[in-house]
Amino acid sequence: MNSRDAILYEKEYLCPTYTRPDALFVKGIGSRVYDAEGNSYLDLVGGLGVLSLGHCHPVFVEEIKLQLQTLIHTSNLYHTELQLLLAKMLSELSLEGKVFFANSGAEANEAAIKLARLYRDGRFKILTAEGSFHGRTLATLSATAQEKVQKGFKPLVPHFSHFEFNNLSSIEIDEETSAIMVEPIQGERGVYPADKEFLEGLRKLCNKEDILLIFDEVQTGIGRTGSLFAYQEYGVIPDIITLAKGLGGGIPIGCMIARKGLGELLGPGMHASTLGGNPIATRAGLSVLSILNKELLAGVRENGNCLKEKLRRLPRIKEVRGMGLMIGIEIDGDANSVVKMCFKNGLLVNAPNSSCVRLLPPLIITKEEIDEGVSILKRVLNGL
Repeated sequence: MNSRDAILYEKEYLCPTYTRPDALFVKGIGSRVYDAEGNSYLDLVGGLGVLSLGHCHPVFVEEIKLQLQTLIHTSNLYHTELQLLLAKMLSELSLEGKVFFANSGAEANEAAIKLARLYRDGRFKILTAEGSFHGRTLATLSATAQEKVQKGFKPLVPHFSHFEFNNLSSIEIDEETSAIMVEPIQGERGVYPADKEFLEGLRKLCNKEDILLIFDEVQTGIGRTGSLFAYQEYGVIPDIITLAKGLGGGIPIGCMIARKGLGELLGPGMHASTLGGNPIATRAGLSVLSILNKELLAGVRENGNCLKEKLRRLPRIKEVRGMGLMIGIEIDGDANSVVKMCFKNGLLVNAPNSSCVRLLPPLIITKEEIDEGVSILKRVLNGL
C-alpha cells in the first residue's frame, strides 16, 4: 500500500474523525518515522506523548515479542504475574495504594470518577478546570470543560462544575462536591502548567472539605516532565492519579492509582475491564519503567530546558511554556499552517489550537535531533 492508496481507503472505510496529512507511515525507529515512499520525518509528536521510548526501542521490542510467545490474554477473572508486578511497582513509586488497570486515559479517568462518587454518601459532584481535557467517553467529555469538544453531544452527564484554572477563589464547593479533578499541566488547551501555589491551595482545600484531589497525569506522567510523575515536580500529593499514554510506550494501557483506604471502595463487580492490565500491556509498562532510570529522567529535564531556550530565540514566537519535554509554543501566526509546513519539511509537530504548536517528543530524543527540529521550525517560521 502507498500513500495514495491510504487516502482512498480512509475515505471509503474510516469514520472521518481525524484530518490526516497525505502520507502512510510504515516504519519507525528512535525519534524518526518513514512513509511508504521512503521519506523520513523527525517525530516531535511522539504519538501524542505516548512514545516515551521512541519508535521500536530494541529492549522494548524484544520484551513484547517474548510476551507474545508466552501469554497474551486471560481476562481479569484470573491472576497474571505481570499485572501484579506492575501494580506493585506503580504503587511503590507513587501513592502506595491500590491500582486499577484500564486501556486508555479516558477509561482511567472514568474509574477515578466512579471512585470519587463512592467516597462520600450523597456527594457526586466533581469540579474540573476550564480548558481541561479528561477524555472523550461521555462522562470524561462532561468533565472536559471545552465547548468545542462537547459540541454535538449534549445533554452531558450531570454533576460536573468548572472553575478557572490557576484561580483558587473561583472554586465553589457545596454539600454535593466529592472531588476536584485537575491536570498539573493542561495539554490540550495549549500546555499551560499549574502554579505551585494553586496546586498547594487545592490540596489544603480538599483536606479542609474532606473531598478527593485527583490528578489527571495521562499526558504528564511517566517521565514527561523530568520527574516520573508531575505531582513530584510540585511537591503536592493527590489522592488519586490517572495514567496512560507513556506508560505503555505505544501499547494501549491506562491505570488509576488511589491512596490507601480508597481503592478498597471498589469491591467485586463494581468496576471492571476485560482487557485492562492484560499481559502484553503490563509487560509494556514494566519495560518502560525499567528503562526510565534517573539518568534518562535527568536528560528529559536537561533537553527540555535546552529546547525551550532555543525555541525562544526563533522568529514569531510569543511565548514558550511547559515542563520537561512537554512544550507549548505560542506563535504569531496560524499554528495549523505551521504544522502543515513542518510536515512538508520532514518534521512532525501538533497544534492543539490555532495559535499554539505543541511538542511531545520521545524522551530519548538527542541534542542533535533537537537542533535539527529547531532548524526546520525556524525555516518554516521565517516563511510565514
